[in-house]
Amino acid sequence: MISLKNKLYSLLLLTGLVAGLTACDNDDEPDTTPQPVLAVTAIAPASGPVGTKVTITGTKFDPTPANNTVLFNTTQATVTAATATSLEVTVPAGATSGVISVTVGGATVKSSTSFTISDRAPVEITGEIKANTTWTKDKVYLLKGFVYVTAGNTLTIEKGTIIKGAGKDADPTASGKGGALIIEAGAKLVAIGTAEEPIVFTSANDPGKRSYGDWGGVVLIGKAPNNRPGSTAFEGGIRGTIGTGTAADDNSGTLQYVRIEFGGIALSSTANSEINGLTLYSVGSGTTIDHVQVSYSGDDSYEWFGGTVNAKNLIAFRGFDDDFDTDWGFTGKVQYAVSLRDPEYADQSASNGFESDNFNSGEPATGPNNGLPLTEPTFANVSHFVTAGTPSTATIKGSGGYQSAMHLRRNTAISILNSVFVGSPEGLRLDGTATGTWKNAQDGKLDLRGIVLSNNLTAVLGKGEITNDQATTYFNTAARKNETKDLASLQLNSANFSLTAPNFLPQSTSPLLTGATWEGKGADSFFTKELFRGAFGTTDWTKGWANWDPQNTIYK
Repeated sequence: MISLKNKLYSLLLLTGLVAGLTACDNDDEPDTTPQPVLAVTAIAPASGPVGTKVTITGTKFDPTPANNTVLFNTTQATVTAATATSLEVTVPAGATSGVISVTVGGATVKSSTSFTISDRAPVEITGEIKANTTWTKDKVYLLKGFVYVTAGNTLTIEKGTIIKGAGKDADPTASGKGGALIIEAGAKLVAIGTAEEPIVFTSANDPGKRSYGDWGGVVLIGKAPNNRPGSTAFEGGIRGTIGTGTAADDNSGTLQYVRIEFGGIALSSTANSEINGLTLYSVGSGTTIDHVQVSYSGDDSYEWFGGTVNAKNLIAFRGFDDDFDTDWGFTGKVQYAVSLRDPEYADQSASNGFESDNFNSGEPATGPNNGLPLTEPTFANVSHFVTAGTPSTATIKGSGGYQSAMHLRRNTAISILNSVFVGSPEGLRLDGTATGTWKNAQDGKLDLRGIVLSNNLTAVLGKGEITNDQATTYFNTAARKNETKDLASLQLNSANFSLTAPNFLPQSTSPLLTGATWEGKGADSFFTKELFRGAFGTTDWTKGWANWDPQNTIYK
């Protein structure tokens, strides 16, 4: 009996020991899956008036609305709906612009971007505009991806309206295209602002966080002549081709008192994948363009691809690549244009005031839409300012350096009259073949008169088949009334080169206030026959509507 009890005891003891060992032998791996933490990843929309519904996206919110505390700066909002990854709130009365904070279970996080309290309701714009449409100044419009106004339709924008361009990550087609407004051939953009209430296209980013190429820009496409095959694709991924338009007086609408800021997005590292601040494809002379400022463009400020459109009162401010680029047979006229550059920023392609050509290589120029018409615009009263210090071919913060105030090449026949160029490493680079650019200069198709060059490392040089001596002799021919002068003798305003509050009016004794010549192409009735050289005499036409600090301007 005792033996049986001992055996049972031993069996129970062994069973307990095995159970204990089994309990200690845990083969499960520890759970290393990252656990969500409280975070705010996005807010939409990013601006709006009191009463706007805002969706906050993030992680580890409480699905019970009342268990989430949301502040607009210091003003609490009511959470109307909640999940673990999103909260819906309404902008409360008394809220001020700033970050949004979310508190859950004692932990608090803040949004990385600010919410702007606006007097205007936000409206997102995507895809196509297929009917006559008006945008009003009581709203802020946000362009996401490429927005096309299709043929036969007119987009009208009221004075004082704000339009913001979103970046690549907001493209609804997931194609990596920044917001851009594209007016297709046969459509119109009627954007008529005033000096008191200009129309503003700008970056969707917060003040202080804006930069070159935040979004695409504004593109007008018309039906006027160009010199490329009709099947030639547009640059920057824009749909369609240039076409074979013949309507020189085609009308793509009106741009007056319009600012375009932080456009010029690069869609890839491939050449010609950018969109400019203002791009004009085959735009006709029926179109009205005056008082336009392009600021901080990531590519050219203005680029004309063919067309006949005329313009007055243009500002290119702190651009990255060229200021005024003329291609593909542009034959319009421009008067009063100023460029003020940031000497620390330029493009790897070598930035110029003017870059003028036809196409690569520009010759032979024969056949309809395949070489003719030549690029033959006329610009008058232009001022181009880079630096009052020593010009440099390298920049501190840009991707490349400066090259020329005027790079005229590839069989161009551009004319530039009564203009001032200060601070580029090169003043004039006359570039091309004996039968192209040089012949155009000899024949008077390419005409440079009343020009003042100053503060250059090299005033004039020839390239290609044009020698330095030929280019210099051409420029200095007495009848052309061109000059090379030292900077001090120009008697510019002391604030002329200011990047935050420039004053371009020359001093009252400046030699630039006289000396203009209007012979040759300048006799055209489009031009007001001013006495002064450069963009300014005694009247500052930038006053009231231009903005020299768009980086820090609050648009709401």
